[in-house]
Amino acid sequence: MSNLYLVGFMGAGKSAAGRVLAERLGRPFVDLDELVERGAGQSIGELFAGRGEAGFRQAEREALEESVHRGGAVVATGGGAFVEPGNRELMHEQGGESVFLDLPWPVLAERLRTDRGDRPLWASEGEARRLWQARRPHYLSATWTLALDGSETPAEVAERVAALVSRAACAT
Repeated sequence: MSNLYLVGFMGAGKSAAGRVLAERLGRPFVDLDELVERGAGQSIGELFAGRGEAGFRQAEREALEESVHRGGAVVATGGGAFVEPGNRELMHEQGGESVFLDLPWPVLAERLRTDRGDRPLWASEGEARRLWQARRPHYLSATWTLALDGSETPAEVAERVAALVSRAACAT
């Protein structure tokens, strides 16, 4: 069984929905950011501070390579993982599929204003919006795009992703 990757911008709810989805589907759950932190022995912020974005992206790539071999997992990716050269191909090379959790910018901005968490690339709302605009075309190359309005709970997002994947499996 191949992996299912949840992709999208920071604040899209990939980790929260991914945990619920994995439980619902009876699959293991992998949070790519948590895998990076465990492997590096540092938080994402510490990695950015010590190694810069390039060092973080290398650690993220190594974690992604590890996740590919887990087979059958639901993987919540970091916001930039799907954008990095070669990562999309790596996710899809062994039959992996990706779902873009597509939320409108105002919803993402509100979530990020109220929960900044460990997000080194959140310098300002204006910069974050430009980053979202630059990344969105990459996200749209996911296997599927799931349009959300932001009112959905993680369980509702998981339900919609499961239905999307199930419909696609039935069509083949």
